[in-house]
Amino acid sequence: MDGILGLFQEFIKLLNFPVLAVLFGSTILGVIIGALPGLSATMGIALLTGLTYKFPVVYTFAILMGVYVGAIYGGSISAILLNIPGTASAAATALDGHPLALQGKAETAIKVTRLASVFGTFFGVLALALISPLMTKVALLFTSPEYFMLALFGVLICGSIVNMDIPLKGWIGGVLGLLVAMIGMDRLQGASRFDGGIVELMGGISLVPAMIGFYAVPEVIKAFSQKDGDIKIGQVKDTVKEKESIFRIVFKNVRLVIQSCLIGLGIGALPGVGEDVAAWVSYDTAKKTSKHPEKFGTGSYEGCIAPEVANNAAIGGALIPMLTLAVPGSPPAAVLLGALMIHSIRPGPMIMRDNPAFLNYIAALLFLAVLALWLAGILMAKPMTKILKVPKVYLMPIVATLSIVGAYAINNRAFDIVIALVFGILGYFLDKMKYSPAPIVLGIILGGMIDENFRRSLMVSSGNPMIFLTHPISLLFLVVIVFTIFRQVRKTKKQKQVTTAGVMMAQEDAMQTNTDDESGNDLDA
Repeated sequence: MDGILGLFQEFIKLLNFPVLAVLFGSTILGVIIGALPGLSATMGIALLTGLTYKFPVVYTFAILMGVYVGAIYGGSISAILLNIPGTASAAATALDGHPLALQGKAETAIKVTRLASVFGTFFGVLALALISPLMTKVALLFTSPEYFMLALFGVLICGSIVNMDIPLKGWIGGVLGLLVAMIGMDRLQGASRFDGGIVELMGGISLVPAMIGFYAVPEVIKAFSQKDGDIKIGQVKDTVKEKESIFRIVFKNVRLVIQSCLIGLGIGALPGVGEDVAAWVSYDTAKKTSKHPEKFGTGSYEGCIAPEVANNAAIGGALIPMLTLAVPGSPPAAVLLGALMIHSIRPGPMIMRDNPAFLNYIAALLFLAVLALWLAGILMAKPMTKILKVPKVYLMPIVATLSIVGAYAINNRAFDIVIALVFGILGYFLDKMKYSPAPIVLGIILGGMIDENFRRSLMVSSGNPMIFLTHPISLLFLVVIVFTIFRQVRKTKKQKQVTTAGVMMAQEDAMQTNTDDESGNDLDA
């Protein structure tokens, strides 16, 4: 009750025009940053932290929280319209969002993801204000073995997050992503690995240039390699009028919304994991628990709702360990931690004693950012869909330019442009072979977590692998992993048996038809 009262009091204090105007403007800016390939929430917060360090605290964090919330949602816009996720957390949304756009439902898909984002963020606000101490205790139970098993489970879901004939292709993509993540300096011992003597690779391969390469560059190549009779981006129009309102679409999936909120909050509260993993785990769970899993990857609203609810709920989740333990739950939260230090605010276990109202202040800001996001989405949904009507001869050069700028801007390295182009060509040929970029990107995201926590666990146990079995949470994840592999392999065998039976029946029907034709010919003779 005290938490709700404190949240309400901070909410009332923030109800003044200058703060609301700043928050609304920064939320719109965040949506634009998130929608542009390569300009992530982390980068937007980092740039604005330096520009706002002399501002009063109330305006500084209104700007930063608005950009944070807006950017996480904004990444879904370019994912839906162009199949180019603006942020890594929106890559899962692209799997069903872009097929919906190709079906003429781009505006509806954007509105649905906006409503899902609002619900997810609002749930994160409540968690931040009401259950921070409890979530902090749960997060403290995770050590290196638990993080390793969690990340390993994330790679294994590569086999089911996309529509493929066999899960092996997904797992191959995940392993390829892990190999890419291994390039560069080893963080534990300082040794350089797999750099081939190239100095620029010693720093590793950044996620953003790699993601731009796997998503944006192949789309540009495909757009210009299409024949005249193929569907072009400029010809896809939002002509399909949904019979159901976006509220009905979302509310009839209320179980999915609650499920994704809990996943996003739980994963967001784990230090260093963040919105990206939350979106993928939520998407995979939604597919496994859906009544129509076969629709995922072909244009399912469930496939858009689940990751967007989760990655926005993870915002509140990621702020919980950042504020109460001084351990950020995601990369954007890590930058926010630096902003707090600049303004002489010391997060950690003592924050409730030294600055008891600050946690409720951040929660109230997030709540107002939710309202700002809703208004910004209403203003921007229809204009953004006009992108689909721009002829490809004008649109794709702009996309290519923004992709190059985004690849360079994240680290100010020209070599990142080379990485984006190389991975783009690789991604184009992988797409020709029916390999989705989603598992590869997920492998890159989780690669560092797997490597570091596996080796750290063995260092702590003096090389004894039993450490992964003696920790209850780690053992639970291991059981889930084994069950997932067994279930996926069994499902694949059944699909092969059904396919084989179908082929045999078709061959028997063809043979029977030929026999009947020969008999008819003999009678005619």
